[in-house]
Amino acid sequence: MTDSSALLSPGPEGFRGPFRTDLPARALYAEGAGIARCVPMAVAVPADADDAATLVRWARAIGVGLMARGSGSGMAAGAIGPGIVVDLSRFTSIEEVDVDARSVRVGAGALRADVDAKARATGLRFPVDPSSGAFCTVGGMAATNAAGARTLRFGAMRPWVRGLHCVFDDGSQGWVHRDRPLPMNIPAVARLAQTLEQLSAHGDPTVFRRPGVRKESSGYGVAAALDPGGHLVDLLVGSEGTLALFTELELALTPVAGATATVMATFATLEEATGCAVEARQAGASACELLDRTFLDVAERGGPTGVPADAEAVLLTEVEGGSRDECAHNALIMNAFCRSHGAISVVNAGDKESERELWALRHAASPILSQLAPRLRSMQFIEDGCVPPEQFPAYVRGVREALRRFDTVGVIFGHAGDAHAHVNPLVDTMAAGWRDRVHGLLDTVCELTASLGGTLAGEHGDGRLRAPLLPRVWSPEARAAFANVKAAADPAGVLNPGCKITLGDPGDTDPIGVLRHDPEAPPLPSAVRAALDEVERSRRWHQFRLDLVPPA
Repeated sequence: MTDSSALLSPGPEGFRGPFRTDLPARALYAEGAGIARCVPMAVAVPADADDAATLVRWARAIGVGLMARGSGSGMAAGAIGPGIVVDLSRFTSIEEVDVDARSVRVGAGALRADVDAKARATGLRFPVDPSSGAFCTVGGMAATNAAGARTLRFGAMRPWVRGLHCVFDDGSQGWVHRDRPLPMNIPAVARLAQTLEQLSAHGDPTVFRRPGVRKESSGYGVAAALDPGGHLVDLLVGSEGTLALFTELELALTPVAGATATVMATFATLEEATGCAVEARQAGASACELLDRTFLDVAERGGPTGVPADAEAVLLTEVEGGSRDECAHNALIMNAFCRSHGAISVVNAGDKESERELWALRHAASPILSQLAPRLRSMQFIEDGCVPPEQFPAYVRGVREALRRFDTVGVIFGHAGDAHAHVNPLVDTMAAGWRDRVHGLLDTVCELTASLGGTLAGEHGDGRLRAPLLPRVWSPEARAAFANVKAAADPAGVLNPGCKITLGDPGDTDPIGVLRHDPEAPPLPSAVRAALDEVERSRRWHQFRLDLVPPA
């Protein structure tokens, strides 16, 4: 490979954190939790917000892009790229919880699990909980408008962010906070505010949302920012490092639940299961997860699951209560609700151990999938679709048919209460024509999602994976507005170029690109490959640090 990285060494004058251009360091940041691989030109680890500002000013002056990165747990390749990876995972501060205000100020690199643990010590909690919550950073969650199982009750990340400390395109920095005047002395903030005013005056806000879709992390949050009570914070959340670097956040908190219980219901038809799921919120559910027949077939390879053989789908539903008795009562209501929607069996779990046993089924497939065949590679390239609830059965059946049509093993599961499915295709990369099957499957599911009025990104963001696909689901007017937002915040194109907004003609960009499991991809250094494989096996993404490969 042609290596221009040495031209960047030793980095910006006055930069105090590690700055590396050696291949092992760069290769370590070439991958994340998703399917893509891209070796960056350099890796920078700012010591603090001032250091990040120094880096931004320098990168803008020399015309090199910056990709913000937390734990590397993102699925859509938003935290990898060809420029300089900015590792913000060491911004781990968590201040004392303000119990009266129900808020806490944290560094962008603080782990979601650590923030929640500190809040719970005061009787509060941070309720946004993606499945990567043990190792993802709250800055990354804000960047993608992350969600999770309990979005059904608490919503996605956006409304829980009270304020963001940002470093903008010219190195200016400051807080953008819901409860304070906008810092209009920062040029990017002034330009963004003006752009929102123009969109509000001349645009139709309905073009920035899909009617009925309950979760959305694609495009920019223009609709949320223009809604009554909306704010510039709403636009910044979900921007995936393309409008500003986040260094600190103020998060809202809510009281802990007095008790929880889980209800597992099995259904003979997908329609009955999804019909129950999309109404579960009205019955008091805080979470409602679908395990499709494709998922159950794989889980059963690991041993008996206890699910009847004639079940087409399983719903795992969680309820809360202020006390154990109230929670038990709510579980009985949910039990009856599931039966009224056609459940053929229902099991209640009211203690922690029983709940863990039921939820173990939800987490069973991934390790089993990894052992199915040595040549099968997990490639989550259609894994985040969300559609209007009434279209959810058609979406799941359409994805099933697409997997069958392209002769691909895969499982379907996810947040059925929000009509949001995750798909885990497994691809034999040694079989002839595998890449054509991947592209065909992607094209088919994109067409399906668009035809059902859905989004390609319910909670994982566009990244580089879906940026070229935005024309499939967003109107020209919406995409033009997104381009205006990007140009207002970052006219020089230094902040995560190619993420969310494509460079040049979207048709010229391959949404798949270089895959980390592609047998024809250039090999990474063996020590780096070993470190990456260990991180992936253990899911210790929060330990994905530059010091895994010390300087030569």
